Amino acid sequence: MTHNVAILGASGYTGAELVRIIATHPSLRIAALAADRKAGQPMASVFPHLRHLDLPDLVQAGEIDYSGIDLVFAALPHGLSQALVATLPRGIRVVDLGADFRLTPDGYRTWYGADHVAPELQGEAVYGLTEFNRDAIRGARLVAGTGCNAATVQFALTPLIGSGLIDLDDIICDLKNGVSGAGRSLKETMLFAERANDVAGYSQGGRHRHLGEFDEQFSRIAGRDVRIQFTPHLVPVNRGILASCYLKGEAWAVHDALAAAYADEPFLQVLPLGELPQMAHVQGSNFCHVGVTGDRISGRTLVVSTLDNLCKGSSGQAVQNANLMLGEDESAGLMLAPLFP
Repeated sequence: MTHNVAILGASGYTGAELVRIIATHPSLRIAALAADRKAGQPMASVFPHLRHLDLPDLVQAGEIDYSGIDLVFAALPHGLSQALVATLPRGIRVVDLGADFRLTPDGYRTWYGADHVAPELQGEAVYGLTEFNRDAIRGARLVAGTGCNAATVQFALTPLIGSGLIDLDDIICDLKNGVSGAGRSLKETMLFAERANDVAGYSQGGRHRHLGEFDEQFSRIAGRDVRIQFTPHLVPVNRGILASCYLKGEAWAVHDALAAAYADEPFLQVLPLGELPQMAHVQGSNFCHVGVTGDRISGRTLVVSTLDNLCKGSSGQAVQNANLMLGEDESAGLMLAPLFP
């Protein structure tokens, strides 16, 4: 069965990644592409690497005829999905790749400093960490994609939070993020001369908004407040996230727990104990690699997870969720091997 989909925000990095993935998907068809500043242009003029595809021209979101659309991907900047999704017909399913529906109303107010303009939708949204919310996602009308940093850390830690194997009051995560995670809009700090040959932290000291996702998701699993220490850094690569998580716990037990949790997962690869992953090994793919090693200090463990922020961290995750929502095989269109070198 063919499902017609629309992509809102198609002129951004995650929009282009959605097109790249869906282009070879066996049952999804791109029926509409929307952008704001690029409306009226063919997709090939915005992303020449997609010129071989027969795609509709970019239009404003309000110009789309939604009567023939089965699912909408909203790949919009923060703050823009709330009001727009509220105007869509109720029969259309939505996967939001942005931050607008990830948190509870209180969490959203805390981390984004404003009340949500569509609280009734915020309450019905299902958190889109696919591997842990499959049943809810299948029946959902609205799925909120996770933050890419948040997904990387949660894949390293989620199976451990309720296990009793680690000290929940002593979790430190140091994360490296490629520059495409900041989006495609022009920013002085994202210029080549600013980012090349440099590594820089950002939103440090507990100010990163993805901490809201960690607080809510980890505390829910543990049944008590869990607050991790988290520091992200920009590194001069286009794609990729690598999270190093420092824990109190025995390495062999942590590894066994992660290996058991992900044994049947098509996109989660747990490496042999003592082997750690690299960004380059998942580039352009929907895979996440997780590695565990012990430390010279007894009882200390390092868990490292890595994924492609544009694919498994965002657009690939969105298609994975859409597959479940539309009754398709979860891995449809997503088994492409990583690019290397």
